[in-house]
Amino acid sequence: MKRRARDLGVPFRGTPGPWNAITDVAGVEVGYATIVAGEAVKDASVPAVRTGVTMIFPRGKASNDPVFAGTFTLNGAGEMTGLHWVQESGFLESPLGITNTHSVGAVHEAIVRWQVREQKMFGVFSLPLVAETFDGILSDVNGFHVREEHVVAAIGAASSGPIAEGNVGGGTGMCLFQWKGGSGTSSRVIDGHVVAAFVQGNFGRRADAVIAGVPVGMLLGDDEITANAWAGFGTIVGRGSIIVVLATDAPLMPHQLARLAKRAALGIARTGGNGGNLSGDIIAAFSTANPGAARTEKAAVAISTLSNASLDPLFAAAADATEEAIVNALVAAETMTGLEGRTVASVPLASLENVLRAHGRLG
Repeated sequence: MKRRARDLGVPFRGTPGPWNAITDVAGVEVGYATIVAGEAVKDASVPAVRTGVTMIFPRGKASNDPVFAGTFTLNGAGEMTGLHWVQESGFLESPLGITNTHSVGAVHEAIVRWQVREQKMFGVFSLPLVAETFDGILSDVNGFHVREEHVVAAIGAASSGPIAEGNVGGGTGMCLFQWKGGSGTSSRVIDGHVVAAFVQGNFGRRADAVIAGVPVGMLLGDDEITANAWAGFGTIVGRGSIIVVLATDAPLMPHQLARLAKRAALGIARTGGNGGNLSGDIIAAFSTANPGAARTEKAAVAISTLSNASLDPLFAAAADATEEAIVNALVAAETMTGLEGRTVASVPLASLENVLRAHGRLG
């Protein structure tokens, strides 16, 4: 496994689960398909492709039992399909897919095809949650390179346990604070429950980046590689997007999960995210408690739930896990050269450690 933020000694609030990942919530499975192809040079005959797809299964891919869910949109310059039915019904009835902006349709269709083929539909129709962020700095986003076989591969790879981070899955070509970004995860154990986050991070100007309360972006500064990579992208520089998926085993109702989702926005803000005009900051939260609650027969269903008075520790855990997941994505990502020969550098870990140490923020 690659180094993570805690390996550097970065202090974070709260106690993580065994894997410090969304898979610390029992039953959750995550799978990736990563696509790296083409020529990373200007005017290439075969454009560079640096993209992929991430699949998240709340109860594992063997189950089609829906989970209670809620959502929150910090800023809407992005897409997550299926939000209306989650908000209306209170249930998430499918796996979640995360990919690049122009591959949402392909991933959506592939998920439904898989559900039909494997008899994993809950009802007579499916409205999967498929979310995106824009990887057009490094990848041929207009080439529609994510196809059904990639979604099927990500589904096949979905499992519990430790999760790869950085340049993987839907996060392959993404950038964070004008450094390389991508996929990241973290978890918290609180009051006998787990709250965990998975992020696809693709947002932020360099000067806004904050880690452990230290304005590392301003202190580390810009570089020539960064200036070259964003040439011609003036309207979107640093405005990107982030998708957050929160999972918990705490018995929460849909309205409580929507409240939980809002707290992920606080974790985004702690790292320097401002929810800019062209940022798609969309959050989904689900609970694996109450299996069988979405029965189709017309009968009363017994469910358990925490009181609202019990939610404060879970709210804090959601913000904490989201913050750490973003920093984990940043730390794990590696320098990448992609479309038109553009290079986006990874965060310089040695320099980052020096800055944090100078401010007394390394453990």
